Amino acid sequence: MNRRYTLHPTPLRATRITYERELNAEQLQVVISGDGPTLVLAGPGSGKTRTLTYRVAYLIEQGIPPQQILLVTFTVKAARQMLDRVEGILKSRPEGLWGGTFHHIGNLFLRRHAELLHRTPTFGILDEEDAKDLIAACIYDLKVSHTKTRLPQANVLEALFSLSANTLHPLEQIVSDQYPQFSDHLGFIQRVNECYRKRKQQNNLMDYDDLLTEWLRLLEDNADLKKQYAEQFRYILVDEYQDTNRLQFKLVRAMASGHHNVLAVGDDAQSIYAFRGAELENLLTFPEIFPETTIFRLETNYRSSPEILHLANASIRLNARQFPKELKSTQGPGPLPAVVPLTDTKQQAAFIAQRVLELRSEGVPLQEIAVLFRARFQAAELELELAKRNVPYVVRGGIRFFEQAHIKDLLAYLRLLVNPRDELSWERVLRLQEGIGTAYARRIWQSLAPDPNPLESALGNREGDRLPSRAEAGWKQLRRVLQQVSATSLRDKPAEALLIVLQSGYQAYLENHFEDARNRREDLEQLINLASNYDSRVRFIEDLTLREPFKGESIRGWEDPDEYLALSTIHQAKGLEWTSVFLIGLVEGQIPHPKSLEDPKALEEERRLFYVAVTRTKRDLYLTYPLTRYSYERGQILMRPSQFIQELPENLFELWRVGEGEVTSS
Repeated sequence: MNRRYTLHPTPLRATRITYERELNAEQLQVVISGDGPTLVLAGPGSGKTRTLTYRVAYLIEQGIPPQQILLVTFTVKAARQMLDRVEGILKSRPEGLWGGTFHHIGNLFLRRHAELLHRTPTFGILDEEDAKDLIAACIYDLKVSHTKTRLPQANVLEALFSLSANTLHPLEQIVSDQYPQFSDHLGFIQRVNECYRKRKQQNNLMDYDDLLTEWLRLLEDNADLKKQYAEQFRYILVDEYQDTNRLQFKLVRAMASGHHNVLAVGDDAQSIYAFRGAELENLLTFPEIFPETTIFRLETNYRSSPEILHLANASIRLNARQFPKELKSTQGPGPLPAVVPLTDTKQQAAFIAQRVLELRSEGVPLQEIAVLFRARFQAAELELELAKRNVPYVVRGGIRFFEQAHIKDLLAYLRLLVNPRDELSWERVLRLQEGIGTAYARRIWQSLAPDPNPLESALGNREGDRLPSRAEAGWKQLRRVLQQVSATSLRDKPAEALLIVLQSGYQAYLENHFEDARNRREDLEQLINLASNYDSRVRFIEDLTLREPFKGESIRGWEDPDEYLALSTIHQAKGLEWTSVFLIGLVEGQIPHPKSLEDPKALEEERRLFYVAVTRTKRDLYLTYPLTRYSYERGQILMRPSQFIQELPENLFELWRVGEGEVTSS
């Protein structure tokens, strides 16, 4: 059935805001012509936030009551920014407008109708840590012993339950696809999930995912309620539509089922969150789901130089599943992007650190420079090099490589070998063992502490016979590992000692305690590679401990104490911009990720990741890759440049050659 949608029941009113002066031609068309189902394909740096806020202001100026407008964003910061801008444009607060994240809107909705869920309007909301604690309580209530089975811990189960909720896939499918190591424990996982659901109900609680799943359930189970809200919200605007998951898509479709005036703003070329459950198909099939969709393109880029955009356009053009766009720059010409092959990861780190300092001397402040990478481990060597040169840096969206929990876990074994009286390291490694919690760890340390050499005492099994059975197994396992790594033959081989720890139980610990175990394993492999450069565990620990001499000190030459170089994964950098960007580790097997090579859809997402990275810069772009990489287990490995570099036309970049103390271009 064909539909015709009319935005305004009456002729356009005169407007006080001069939209033609405030918006470019592409943005203006969206603001004044976004009738019916509308898909806005907004390239990076094209002013989509400005377009959305002026669209809301325009609707209100045309006499649409604010309470009939729903504005959905993905972050609290974006929601606050948009609502503040709307107020600034209108010179008054649009009282009654529903604006915020999906979870914020879900909270408003469920507070109004909590009784339909057998809850009170004052229900509590569990944050992630609260949710993990309640899941842990369910595990305890089920009387499941973790000493004889490798069961997933509460934080892993919380991530598993959340992914199931957001993708609308059953638990058995999530376990099979994402957590196959737990396939034998599916029954246990389902029992914990049912207990968790009941405990939330009994205690008048909801977690973040419930705010969406229960919102959708009420709409699907109550036709009158669905009709009420579908009629109320005449205009629905959704930001970052390419990041919506299946659950969010169904919510948008249900809420827009009355007037069909849904305006989705997104960019298929920046869809990079499939691992969180985001579905690109939501955007690609939008015109099929909403017949008579009008498509607008925002292709004018206010951020990057033409040279950057030429490279970005050429790369993303190779993706088959997309709405084609061609970004055009408003900026003047800049330097060609530089492709920089380097001998190895050490030379890569040295080049970046040196070039960062050169850029700063040329007038680019550190806060306008970023180093981006596909995976966290790729920056470990760079962190050490920056510390040697006293270059302050901050890791966006995370903590420094050597401060991560799994890195500190492995290093704790070396630390107590170097200093057998290291109380903190003893208690840390003890808590990693099955059946040993904080109380038993403390008890064991207090038993060992009086000895001049607690390590010798531990290897003599002084404490083992006095522990309960659930802790004794963990204690014996620790003793076996310590016996191996404390061997005289390993005194000058810190890498081999770390590898023994990893292979003697810590790998299983990773899988049971961290939802991103695969990424953390890569980090630990890099730590072992770094340790292979040392023939003394004492010197290795010293170098890591003293890697940040600038911390808490004023640095000569740095007038601004808040000036820091940014280090970030590409995923964390989305939506941000800098004057100069280094994209490092561009080799096959790292970007694209090797698993994507067998899946065309996954490979296209990897190319979108590359596209997002290169469009973060305003002017300078350095694409670096090491020609070799050292692996402690495999030796020296020859690396091939990423296919995302190889497929670029050669006229779009400049090839730099780095020698001893000099850089040349060709």
